[in-house]
Amino acid sequence: MVVARKQQSVWRGMELYACIAYAVLFEVFVFWRSSATSSEYSSGANGRWLYGLKPGWIAGRQMDLSDTQWRNFRSGLPALTAVMAAFSILGACLRTSLGLKGRGMARFWLLASSVYVIYLHGNCVLFILAIVLGNYILTKALAGKVVFPYLLWIYNLTFLVSNRLYSGYKFASFGEQFAFLDQHRGALRWHISFNMVMLRMVSFGLDYHWAQISQPSTINWENHMRKCELCTPGISGTEGSSCYLSRQEKPVSGAQYNLVTYLAYLLYAPLYIAGPIITFNAFASQLENIQKAYSRKDIAIYGLRWLLCFLLIEFLTHHCYFNALAISGVWQRLSPLEIFIIGYGVLNFMWLKFLLIWRFFRFWALIDGIETLENMTKCLNNCCDLETFWKSWHASYNRYLVRYLYIPLGGSRWRFLNVWIIFTFVAIWHDLEWRLLSWAWVTCVLWGPELLVKSLMRTPQMASFKKTNAYRECHALAGSLNITGLMLANLVGFVVGPDGMKLLASRMLSRENVPLLLAIVFSFYIGTKLMLAIHDHAEKSQESKKQVSSRKQLID
Repeated sequence: MVVARKQQSVWRGMELYACIAYAVLFEVFVFWRSSATSSEYSSGANGRWLYGLKPGWIAGRQMDLSDTQWRNFRSGLPALTAVMAAFSILGACLRTSLGLKGRGMARFWLLASSVYVIYLHGNCVLFILAIVLGNYILTKALAGKVVFPYLLWIYNLTFLVSNRLYSGYKFASFGEQFAFLDQHRGALRWHISFNMVMLRMVSFGLDYHWAQISQPSTINWENHMRKCELCTPGISGTEGSSCYLSRQEKPVSGAQYNLVTYLAYLLYAPLYIAGPIITFNAFASQLENIQKAYSRKDIAIYGLRWLLCFLLIEFLTHHCYFNALAISGVWQRLSPLEIFIIGYGVLNFMWLKFLLIWRFFRFWALIDGIETLENMTKCLNNCCDLETFWKSWHASYNRYLVRYLYIPLGGSRWRFLNVWIIFTFVAIWHDLEWRLLSWAWVTCVLWGPELLVKSLMRTPQMASFKKTNAYRECHALAGSLNITGLMLANLVGFVVGPDGMKLLASRMLSRENVPLLLAIVFSFYIGTKLMLAIHDHAEKSQESKKQVSSRKQLID
């Protein structure tokens, strides 16, 4: 038995090294081929095909700034950094010199954030105020009644859709005497940013509603207090503090559900444009007691890591024009192998882009004493199933949907139906486009089999099978198919659209491309093997920490 275990351990080690070698060669090949394709279509006779390329600063190369979100964020970084510095320094001075907290800090943040939002949206702030005040009146009037959650969602969804359909409205449509207000609509379209405001409006309404009816939490607090060091009393440096989960789940005092705190929460500058999403309870509790989960050193290291990621995306956009190749329609002229590489590259570019945007604003909030959830909790290339992917991509949004949609809709009892409702909402929340609905529904179709298999694996009959090598191989194969499906869903939603799917399928599914498809699935199979090895290592490390902690408690 011992010999068999040693042989298995040796085999696992050899397999791991082989997988690492393959993964390195795979990434090198992808970079080389995508860089060559980018150069081919950005110079010479093919140079006219790509748009969105701008002069770069690395080795005299052009850089891909075809993505509107990234281009705007990158160009606005100097101004955002200056605003962040001014906002944070002034807030810290007021908190330390005047001892401001609670409603005092809410007034400061409301005043400072109002200046910021007025600059962004100009006179369109009047539209925002009208909608958010209507939401506040609705909440204060009906919270605690059975019908309130339905009315709250109807109110917010109505304005979410209406804002998009009418492109943020025109003052002139309310009368010619108001037409002059349309001349100052700010630097950013208000109805785009309003998506984030809408989520906060629902959070305020439901948090207040649940406080009114004393809704019991689904968290096992006794178990949580044993495991969470930050919430455990008596640990040095954490007295009086709470973790984010505790702040989110426990209602604040009734007096904190007031208009000033509500408006400060909705317009809070660091999180206003892109998040990460924070619940009202978590925000309001940190007005009284700022976060202690991250020390100054932790925040400084977090900022340094952001800078390194920024340099990485600068290098990437100078050498691989993934997004420009996708949105310029050039993918239709590429070989199936190149289409796969560009699709894979677009996903990685999007992940890195959103990581930088979300971490910048989270860094700003942390400097200001407000903890929010990390949006990108795992690398894109370390997710082998849809559930893990969506829990780690825009994680604060995932937690939001679980708290305010999934659990109220019945949770796991109606899981298969809830997936369709939630992803349809996610698509509409992003934008009113058929390609996004197609992406959402393709994802739901892919999720069905995964949920069935996971439910089967949780049964007692499968406990022994999960310890075998056969299970590990099945897991790796299923992971490779999941990743392939995830890539297809995102290609439909963000690259080729529903109309281009037929052409893509005809190119990729032809008989001569079967070897390529098998090679793609095999590559993802190897990748999944590496992910499982990382997961096993993390579990062993966690188990070791638990054992060390148990020994310390016994000694004490």
